[in-house]
Amino acid sequence: MKLVVAALVLLGIGLAALLLLRLLDDRADRAEWARLVALQPRSPPHFTPELVAHLPEPARRWFAFAIRAGTPLYPVAEITMRGRFALGTKEDPRYRPMEARQILAAPEGFLWRMRTRGGMPLSGSDSARWTRFRLAGLIPVARAGGTPDHARSAFGRMVAEAAFWTPAALLPGPEVRFEPVDAETVRVTVRRGELEQAVEITVAADGRPERVVLQRWSDANPERRFRLQPFGGVASDFREVAGFRLPFRVEGGNMFGTEAWFPFFLAEVTEIRFPGAAP
Repeated sequence: MKLVVAALVLLGIGLAALLLLRLLDDRADRAEWARLVALQPRSPPHFTPELVAHLPEPARRWFAFAIRAGTPLYPVAEITMRGRFALGTKEDPRYRPMEARQILAAPEGFLWRMRTRGGMPLSGSDSARWTRFRLAGLIPVARAGGTPDHARSAFGRMVAEAAFWTPAALLPGPEVRFEPVDAETVRVTVRRGELEQAVEITVAADGRPERVVLQRWSDANPERRFRLQPFGGVASDFREVAGFRLPFRVEGGNMFGTEAWFPFFLAEVTEIRFPGAAP
């Protein structure tokens, strides 16, 4: 009887610890979201073609498509999405329906809060500071972050997604430079402190950013070792939001452009908003 009581006490302590960890993680998520929202400028400048007139032609074509003249240049976006997220490998992807909300504030940070639907639910968040996911809302299955490797990998994701969803964050400046690759592709390099990421954007004739490709610092490989490897995504279903033309469908994943290409992220956006922007 004493053993049963002791086991129940230990189980209760364990569940309480997991619940406390969940509450602390939720509080950190809310604080990070608020921090990134606060980065949105209250009165941003407005877009004019002169801002990009000196850039390579594919970049000018992209900005002319993505940002209507006179649009307030909000660099912080909140994105609501649904779709499928793979929990397995290319050979056995085990796609699960998912829904998520994200705030994207390149190059300062991002936060992606996701949960799967059906079966044993997976939920948690990914950010420039941490990766935290759990089963059934309590059992940790992934906890990482706070390392140079994590920061470098997250920075690559952030810059790539900015090319799709927050073009104002990639306007030329002291920490953002452009160079031509060919008639359809431009390379944009973003620097923030010690972090630097180059991303190649392939631009259609009408200016649509069809795909984004980069060499990302990642351990998504059989050896689970961090190294540079191809990463990228394709975009479609462009719609206008607050003067921006943005993709509402994005597929992304590892080893882009190779036979090992595995799109583990299949997103259908349901809403994009710029906090602080006029309705």
